Amino acid sequence: MSSAAGFFSVSASSAIDPGVTTRKTVLITDKLSPPSSSFTGRRLIPSINHRRNTTSTFKSQRSTILMDWQNCTVKMEIDVPISVAYNCYLDREATPLWMPYISSVKILEDKPELSQWSLKYKAFGHDLDFSWLAHNMQPIPNKKIHWRSLEGLPNRGSVRFFSKGSSSCLVELTVSYEVPHFLSPVASILKPFNENLIKRGLERFANYARTYQQESA
Repeated sequence: MSSAAGFFSVSASSAIDPGVTTRKTVLITDKLSPPSSSFTGRRLIPSINHRRNTTSTFKSQRSTILMDWQNCTVKMEIDVPISVAYNCYLDREATPLWMPYISSVKILEDKPELSQWSLKYKAFGHDLDFSWLAHNMQPIPNKKIHWRSLEGLPNRGSVRFFSKGSSSCLVELTVSYEVPHFLSPVASILKPFNENLIKRGLERFANYARTYQQESA
């Protein structure tokens, strides 16, 4: 990932339930010795300092924090031809029309393989606000669209298309992301929560694709 940092802010409206059991976040400050070899295979990224006030802003500090990745996969059969579903999904700037948590997507004019994404959503007592720069990797027509983030919120993913006949297809969306440390207390329920969001997004995508097909006929 590029050394350029992304940003996000969180407005805390309520405390996260301390009773939720999940993996503990390991915090390593400058005063501690470097991490031991037992941490091999997990990436260390800048930690985030939480200032306790009405609107809390998270800023990168010199400390480091151990983060885990989560993977979410959702499949859905959509009653449009595979080419229609593929073309609709390929239009990244239309994603906010159907994905609940995506607020904006902008393809860079001078570098069309890059896109700037913004996420805004209220969950777990926070107003979540993230952004990232994505590299849109070379797609396989009517089969696969995939990406990975270069800056900002660490994530990657792919959407695969499988024909189910002349008028329907199966869409499989996989999203992988690093869990921000302030959400680690709810990590155990974060995955099913996000899978439900993605499922809702694909349901709306199905309606969007059907409308697109009708208007293109």
